Amino acid sequence: MKIVEVLKSPGVKLSLEVFPPKANADYSKIQSAIDEICALKPAFLSVTYGAGGTTSENTVKIASHVQQDLGVTSLAHLTCVGATKEQIRNKLSELKSGGIENVLALRGDIPDRENFPIPNGFSYASELVDFIKSESDFCIGCACYPEGHVECASREDDIDHLKLKVEAGAEFLTTQMFFDNNILYNFLYRLREKGVTAPVIPGIMPVTNANQLSRIGSLSGATLPRRFKALIERFGGSPAAMNQAGIAYATEQIIDLIANGINTIHVYTMNKPDVAGSIMRNLSEIIGKSL
Repeated sequence: MKIVEVLKSPGVKLSLEVFPPKANADYSKIQSAIDEICALKPAFLSVTYGAGGTTSENTVKIASHVQQDLGVTSLAHLTCVGATKEQIRNKLSELKSGGIENVLALRGDIPDRENFPIPNGFSYASELVDFIKSESDFCIGCACYPEGHVECASREDDIDHLKLKVEAGAEFLTTQMFFDNNILYNFLYRLREKGVTAPVIPGIMPVTNANQLSRIGSLSGATLPRRFKALIERFGGSPAAMNQAGIAYATEQIIDLIANGINTIHVYTMNKPDVAGSIMRNLSEIIGKSL
């Protein structure tokens, strides 16, 4: 099923995210975790793509397994940085052969600015979207940043770039993580003012380990509100307490989003079936219901 169809279906829905193993030796262990996550019946499962395409082979393999063997709609990430048009064309063919209908089109982090873009490559995600649209009938999603992309000079410039992705053919958007829902609501307002009407799926990250914070800061630049910092300070030294508190904080964010009319939320549970399961149980009387 294409994700635009999932978004139109009634009821409250959660999608989840996993990442492929970096080494094939870890594949069976990660597949077991993915199977457990799929047993929770998410609206769809997002499968990430390693930096520079380092896990691209396993991205296709896992996304196909999820789609064809487990019966869960899969969304395969596709990163174009460092890839030629021919390489992307071949990857699209692999995804199509694996029964994949949905792609999250990303530029990716630039490893070497002096040699970017490569010949016959891509400079922006909007170019990748346009290329995918010209080559296939995939349902295409893109990433968006409620607080603005870290490389953009202003939030307005970032929304202008986002609008180009939608005009090129992106059919839905998934946000980077945020920890204050007011940031998301303000972002949605600014999008609509700019005429961007594509569906936006908020992305929620359950922080279950205080060590995640340094990586979160470097990747997304997300603002950490005072109440979230207090949670880290109080519970960060106890792994069990931090796990429970992080899940509770994410659950509270999700409930507020649903109460304000957002029916599909993406949860960055990665390869943690226990975290995914806890959030699903916390929302057992909400998920799947038309409220």
